[in-house]
Amino acid sequence: MHNTTTDKELRIYKPLSIYKELRVIGFAGLLVIILVSAIFWIYPDTNIQPFNYCLIATSVWLFCWRQTWKRADLNYSAKNSPAFPNLGWANNLTLLRAGLIALTSGFLFQPFPAGMIAWLPGLLYSAAALLDRIDGFVARRTNRTSVLGSELDTLFDALGLLIAPLLAIQFGKLHWSFFAVSLAYYIFIFGIYWRHKRNRPTHPLLPSQLRRAFAGFQMGFVAIVLLPIFPARATTLLGAAFMLPILIGFVVDWLVVSGRIDGTQTNTLAFFSELDAMSKCLFQPALRIIISTLIFFLIYIDDLLPSVSAVAIAVFAILILLGAGARIAALLLLMLCSYLMNEWYQPALLFTCSWLLLLGPGNYSLWRGDDIWVNRQDGA
Repeated sequence: MHNTTTDKELRIYKPLSIYKELRVIGFAGLLVIILVSAIFWIYPDTNIQPFNYCLIATSVWLFCWRQTWKRADLNYSAKNSPAFPNLGWANNLTLLRAGLIALTSGFLFQPFPAGMIAWLPGLLYSAAALLDRIDGFVARRTNRTSVLGSELDTLFDALGLLIAPLLAIQFGKLHWSFFAVSLAYYIFIFGIYWRHKRNRPTHPLLPSQLRRAFAGFQMGFVAIVLLPIFPARATTLLGAAFMLPILIGFVVDWLVVSGRIDGTQTNTLAFFSELDAMSKCLFQPALRIIISTLIFFLIYIDDLLPSVSAVAIAVFAILILLGAGARIAALLLLMLCSYLMNEWYQPALLFTCSWLLLLGPGNYSLWRGDDIWVNRQDGA
């Protein structure tokens, strides 16, 4: 007897267990939100209104759960392959990330949290950002990459990068203009939808290692900004530094997608290739020189810096100048931003360190292990 079961029938049968998993996960998520809200009700000194927290967090969680439910039949790796019998570890981690984003969203439209609870929004979103690095790795290691996981990853990334910056703006840690970065993705997607509805052509994006890296750094940046340890004056300037290259990237991508820049032309590809080469040969090494000069200038004239801090910052300057783990050194310098906010050269240092972190050290670098790792993990 021949097996007449088609791939389509197999896909209809197998996801039934997935829907059972989703019911359990959905209920568990609601239970956690209720428990957290109850803690805020028991301890009113946190400044968090429990009903508002529960309402917003539940709404976001139900949205994430509903989007997963609608896509459950996409739990397969390729178009003609059978569906996986269950969600798998990677998709469960992605849903955990959605739950953490929902818990973070509960702090929207609330007074600033009091006491140790002030750390909670940043820690929750930091955990979500960390899981964004892990779920894809787990999917590849377990051979469970799926269309479902890919779509949920994009959806929850965009949702988190909408909620977390809005929360940072509410807390006064970012200028309201930074919200343009969050809106840019949705405007970009709507623009593509609008062109499709009017039968206008859309064109594929040019390949870029920076696109995914920018999104990853944006997520990590907002997570750090939400932590109360960093002063608002520094994070506001850093927000502007991160915002500019990301928005420029969106504008270029839209010009390509809409056909205003023809990405199929040899001249266009050659132009962007030359621009990339010029950045790596001139602009990025120049950033390293400027940063090192500013750091030594800061150490020379600023008597407020403790000797230990001066030594540490000098080491960072040498590493950046040599291009030896320059991205790591730039990140550590940004973590010390509370020291660097007195004169004109100090905000300039924040901007240049941010751009070095985003773009990389460029050519003439002694060791680029961190740069290679970023491009391998985030480059697309």
